[in-house]
Amino acid sequence: MLPALPMPSCKVYIVYQWNLTALPHDKRRLSLLFVDIFAKLSFPRFWRIIRMPHQVTTIIIGAGPIGLELAANLKQANVHYLHFDTGQVGQTISWYPKQAHFFSSPDRIAICGLPLQTQDQTKATREEYLTYLRTVVQQHRLKINTYEKITEIKTLGHHQFEVITDKDTYHAENVITCIGDMHLPRKINVPGEDLPHVSHYFDEAHKYFDQKLLIVGGKNSAVEAAIRCHRIGAKVSISYRQAMFNEKSIKYWLLPEIQWLIETKEIGFYPQSIVKRITPKTVEMESLNGEQQVDADFVLLLTGYEMDTTLLKQAGVTLQGPNRAPMFDDATMQTNVPGLYVAGTAAAGTQNKFKLFIENCHCHVVKIIRDLLDQEPQFVNPLAYVHLKETIPPTDRMPES
Repeated sequence: MLPALPMPSCKVYIVYQWNLTALPHDKRRLSLLFVDIFAKLSFPRFWRIIRMPHQVTTIIIGAGPIGLELAANLKQANVHYLHFDTGQVGQTISWYPKQAHFFSSPDRIAICGLPLQTQDQTKATREEYLTYLRTVVQQHRLKINTYEKITEIKTLGHHQFEVITDKDTYHAENVITCIGDMHLPRKINVPGEDLPHVSHYFDEAHKYFDQKLLIVGGKNSAVEAAIRCHRIGAKVSISYRQAMFNEKSIKYWLLPEIQWLIETKEIGFYPQSIVKRITPKTVEMESLNGEQQVDADFVLLLTGYEMDTTLLKQAGVTLQGPNRAPMFDDATMQTNVPGLYVAGTAAAGTQNKFKLFIENCHCHVVKIIRDLLDQEPQFVNPLAYVHLKETIPPTDRMPES
């Protein structure tokens, strides 16, 4: 017969740190619950469980194209990393209108050196690119904690971070933020903006068939939405605060068409107009012709989007200029907080005039991998070296095959 276990004279703490990050979240919780129940049943009055955060070398936040390209290279280099996204892989791209075409050609938005093939050998559609991103994840067997929202980043010291999600807590030496710059719609702050027939997102054209649709905005997304909705039978009008469209802000194949549709009165156009109030059936505007009231069954406010800088501010990153862009070293992409990097369009902050796109952010992957690992990335779009003005990667820094 086994002797009874002696009970401790004072409270004893069990401190444990398990690397359960490879398990699915539900199994991870079940494992922790089992340990907790075992301890409480064994020593209900004397023992207490204290779980330490998971410790990794690097955390990537954001599973867009640049985040995936970084993850593939960290995995190839056997770095102990974790990858998170609030939503699904390519979440921001999934917000694009159905069948929307990219501005850039397929070879420019391809990642990890994997060619992007399209059905008609032209610009990729939203659907084709999302399929491509999923293929990259499967090809490289990338593990991504999707639908796990980062709620806080705490800077604990030099290359020491605590990353808190809505499911767990993690510690890391480095954090790479690839969060993009299109988190929140840029509101116009007028009465009626929150009415149910008003939206800041264009999803598909069908819902506007045979309806009076007013589109507010004059850049690429607004023009494309106007043309597509007109083609399916919507009665479209555009309100734009400028006198005319800027050809640099609109896909070159759309500009002649929108100009022709306006000239032939197929699409209504209210230049230099500002929306003042939205009602269930009308929109009140001010323009050079004075106050106007336009009938509208639906209103699309395609006035742009803003970046959510909350996580960067929490970590102590300095934000600069009207775009609230993070301060970083252009050679390494490291911010003013040691160990915290920024990559992709997030490096530009809220972009009013777009300067950073997928195609000119591949070089961020090269810069970060060089700084973290002192080697060249093995999986990267060759266009990265064009933007770095390097035709051939330095051979003495190439990874072993």
